[in-house]
Amino acid sequence: MERGLVSIVTPMYNGGRFVGQTIDSVINQTYPKWEMIVIDDGSKDNGPEIVREYIQKDSRIKLVSQPNGGSASARNNGIRLAQGQYIALLDSDDTWNPDFLEKQLKLMKEKNALLVYSSHTRIDEHSKEILRPFIVPEKINYRDLLKTCSISCLTGLYDTEKFGKVYLREDMKSLRDDYVYWLEIIKKVKTAYGNKEVLANYRILGFSASRKKKKVIAPHFKVLYKIEKVGLLPSLYYLTNWAVISYFKYKK
Repeated sequence: MERGLVSIVTPMYNGGRFVGQTIDSVINQTYPKWEMIVIDDGSKDNGPEIVREYIQKDSRIKLVSQPNGGSASARNNGIRLAQGQYIALLDSDDTWNPDFLEKQLKLMKEKNALLVYSSHTRIDEHSKEILRPFIVPEKINYRDLLKTCSISCLTGLYDTEKFGKVYLREDMKSLRDDYVYWLEIIKKVKTAYGNKEVLANYRILGFSASRKKKKVIAPHFKVLYKIEKVGLLPSLYYLTNWAVISYFKYKK
């Protein structure tokens, strides 16, 4: 582990359309000590070629190819290869503002925290904002995270120094695996801290909040009841909280 180094893990499947914007947002970071590990998950487009072009310009970027196994598999592959003290997950169509890493690391230091996250915009394929920015709470614990996931994948930053690396559950077939990842981490660190400042941009393609949420109701309940084992009634309580909060989260 290299102290101070941020390992950015980026799974990519047919990401040629946006991955250049994602990489540019990393290269433009005011905090320079990072490595970006792009895991190509069996892409059939020109995404890998675009990444290789960037590698020629910046040695901090790496490309690893694997047979298609889903985002959890790709992220785990990247986490295994990560050399940094800090782990960040950034999908191949999302972007960071230039001061994302600098401000998140500053927050970590101020709060003596091991896990931080931030507010972000929601954008479409043309990088146009389609919803109000998602503004996060300043602090959450495990129970808060059961009620609703305030940690979006593109803004979570985890310091591995005390508890080591944490991996995603590949058996979940990339449905709510990121949510379980944050739950596993927060059970170790106890408290996570949020930056209310908007520091990142989450891209939503083919946006339909109702369709998206209906698809994950069953997997979300499974997380609460089968994986976290909080009991049937608490699972229904937390599921209801999540559903109500999500409705307002995606309301235009």
